[in-house]
Amino acid sequence: MSAARFEVLNRDTSGFARRGRLHLAHGIVETPVFMPVGTQATVKSLTPADLTDDIKASIILGNTYHLMLRPGADLIEKMGGLHKFMAWEKPILTDSGGFQVWSLGNLRKIEGHGVRFRSHIDGAEVFLGPKESMHIQQQLGSDIVMAFDECTPYPATVDEANDSMQMSMRWAAECREQLPVNNKQALFGIVQGGMYPDLRLESLAAISAIDFEGIAIGGLSVGEPKKEMLAMLDALAPHLPVDKPHYVMGVGTPDDLIEGIDRGIDMFDCVMPSRNARNGTLFTDDGKLNIKNLCHAEDPRPIMDDCDCYTCTHFSRAYLRHLYMAKEILSSRLNTLHNLHYYCGLMHRARTALETGNWPEFREQFLQRYRDDA
Repeated sequence: MSAARFEVLNRDTSGFARRGRLHLAHGIVETPVFMPVGTQATVKSLTPADLTDDIKASIILGNTYHLMLRPGADLIEKMGGLHKFMAWEKPILTDSGGFQVWSLGNLRKIEGHGVRFRSHIDGAEVFLGPKESMHIQQQLGSDIVMAFDECTPYPATVDEANDSMQMSMRWAAECREQLPVNNKQALFGIVQGGMYPDLRLESLAAISAIDFEGIAIGGLSVGEPKKEMLAMLDALAPHLPVDKPHYVMGVGTPDDLIEGIDRGIDMFDCVMPSRNARNGTLFTDDGKLNIKNLCHAEDPRPIMDDCDCYTCTHFSRAYLRHLYMAKEILSSRLNTLHNLHYYCGLMHRARTALETGNWPEFREQFLQRYRDDA
């Protein structure tokens, strides 16, 4: 029995957008969904209660690379697994560590069955490949395990992109061998291929043949122009299997999410809302708001008039600016609460539009307002 069951509840008849429901070992995830990033077993500055009660998050992320280095997968397993360790009872997706290893650049050495690199914490030599990544993620006990892959750099020649993609496909097959279908952990394969549509489609065919529980699209939002990113999603959209969830990794801005949904994407994650919050940048339907700006110094308004997050219902822009300028810890917490509430709320609005058959109008109105004011 598979650890994941996905059902499509509503479809936009004019395109690929759909409203779905993903059943996992630790609960149900309504899609489209945004998944807050909890890289080191925490969404920075927030508690699990914040994520559940205010943000209404139904699934969050952890990261294999960071958790294997600190505190270590053995310790987390000893403590009862990642859910118990971080007191989060809902689903968790763990990234394989491939993207983080890719970001090391010349500090890594790619070998036939994985990558050798040195820990950024203590310099110790580490080897991570499909076998190791699957074992670590089994120790963590996440609901969704990501296959170990190489994130193709941008720019890359067609030969470079092909070699990288073929290696990722070999590793994908190894991952499925290491983690067969079971009733606790679902395994998602990752489509690669750089900015070449033919390679992307070849990769999708290979991933589909392995029969993963979900299809992820990697190697986007790595420095390419937004037009190229959307072109890759356009190339894949008609060919994505309708009976499986589609996850685009590391994307992105609110308008990226809406454009992704329009192209059949069900799941998103990105550090942007939490990272930008800590830097004083807040998201609204009218684009980004920089709380550092002097114009907010005496502004009694909330970040958004119609936002019901804890931050907007209690505090003014003037107060939030004061906290940021004073370097108070509360600044990061309140800003992060708003940004993640906004992202998850945007997904709720998207689901409602799909349920009511109003998706094309919602998409057009949102993008026009967001981009005109951004």
